[in-house]
Amino acid sequence: MKKNTYTIPLALVFCLFFLWAISSNLLPTMIRQLMKTCELNTFEASFTETAYWLAYFIFPIPIAMFMKRYSYKAGIIFGLILAAIGGLLFFPAAILKEYWAYLCIFFIIATGMCFLETAANPYVTVLGASETAPRRLNLAQSFNGLGAFIAAMFLSKLILSGNHYTRETLPVDYPGGWQTYIQLETDAMKLPYLILALLLIAIAVLFVFSKLPKIGDETASSDAVTADGKKEKLIDFGVLKHSHLRWGVIAQFFYNGGQTAINSLFLVYCCTYAGLPEDTATTFFGLYMLAFLLGRWIGTGLMVKFRPQDMLLIYALMNILLCGVVMIWGGMIGLYAMLAISFFMSIMYPTQFSLALKGLGNQTKSGSAFLVMAIVGNACLPQLTAYFMHINENIYYIAYGVPMICFVFCAYYGWKGYKVID
Repeated sequence: MKKNTYTIPLALVFCLFFLWAISSNLLPTMIRQLMKTCELNTFEASFTETAYWLAYFIFPIPIAMFMKRYSYKAGIIFGLILAAIGGLLFFPAAILKEYWAYLCIFFIIATGMCFLETAANPYVTVLGASETAPRRLNLAQSFNGLGAFIAAMFLSKLILSGNHYTRETLPVDYPGGWQTYIQLETDAMKLPYLILALLLIAIAVLFVFSKLPKIGDETASSDAVTADGKKEKLIDFGVLKHSHLRWGVIAQFFYNGGQTAINSLFLVYCCTYAGLPEDTATTFFGLYMLAFLLGRWIGTGLMVKFRPQDMLLIYALMNILLCGVVMIWGGMIGLYAMLAISFFMSIMYPTQFSLALKGLGNQTKSGSAFLVMAIVGNACLPQLTAYFMHINENIYYIAYGVPMICFVFCAYYGWKGYKVID
């Protein structure tokens, strides 16, 4: 395929990075909101992340099988429509007002987004020269950072009203009483997800009428056979023989868990431990995601001069130190340290992803599926962090030892784990 034909496919795929960032980065806001509407504590509300990210563990292999049998394009369109359906389900959920209903919705949305992520990351790595794949994926992930910023700075303000009452603290003269308050807070969740659903449907229409090139093992027939006459496997577990992929999966598990542990509890930290009102907290959350976006753009530029693995090592070491700052000082000092952590987290996911896929050839799609499965770290490590934060609120800051340990694994991958030795 000629180089000038990469432009439109890449532009469409970049839109996917933007969309799933909005979806996943609304979760910290939803955790805060569901603590109100469903009367949950921090630990209980953290299972919002579990419901969402569990889909990333269950479905990548079936999704990779689906796309190998059909195409990337079919998988992307199906994922967009499924996620849009999930967003529209917030309207009946507002009638039920049950926590389990929201968990089911997040699982459905995440399943749709999993289709997009399983397809988009390897697509970006192969549409161009292999030596520039880490820089190209970081550029694509910059649009992910833009979506995260919009979700945090603007959409979160549509959801969070600034009022956080319990049955005991609700003013006696509140119009309509407790039921009216809960209904207003519940209805506030519908508009952002309606906007997201409409965007997903619009992009799905664009993909339907676009022409995407086939890449890698997608160009092979779904009925292909191996040299010994056996039908070719739809998912190749043999790809795990590559040590740099195995370590990449481990590094992605811990990176995702550490990042989400900090992200998901950011608004809770701001309001509960830094003493900020909700409107100020959402502004800080926007700045937090802005730091992430800037980190992506600056990191992409720096990769022109520095090796991706070297930058990964340095950024991971910086975040280990910054997690130490949060643990030692907490409060507002810890909050500002988290802004810096966001900056240095920015390049980790795409850099690890592209390094892990290096040299896999026709096993690229299978390798991508395992890397996406590693996102299951989001479904357990944030809950461990929330548990430590909840059991003793006087020493909440020790909870940030969990993401600190996560970044140690990222540092190792940038030091030695990335090496292709087989």
